[in-house]
Amino acid sequence: MDAFFASGRAADIVLAVLVIEAMVLTVLHARSGAGPPPRVFAPMIGAGVLLVLALRCALTGAPWPWIALLLSGGGAVHAVDLWQRWRR
Repeated sequence: MDAFFASGRAADIVLAVLVIEAMVLTVLHARSGAGPPPRVFAPMIGAGVLLVLALRCALTGAPWPWIALLLSGGGAVHAVDLWQRWRR
């Protein structure tokens, strides 16, 4: 189990789930109009992807600037998400 996390495979699985979730929501909305449009959930998914990428970098021993960059990007995308929600 240690190797599963240390290799970053756990983060890879979470990333795959996030991508599949975004694709399913996009197709569902395109076909039936149900659920939120991609412009609504894209920032939320994007922030999550950046946070999981930062986790993967931390688990695999990447240099700290990569981790800081990904965390900062995740925070910025999260701020965009909050701004969009606040306007509604």
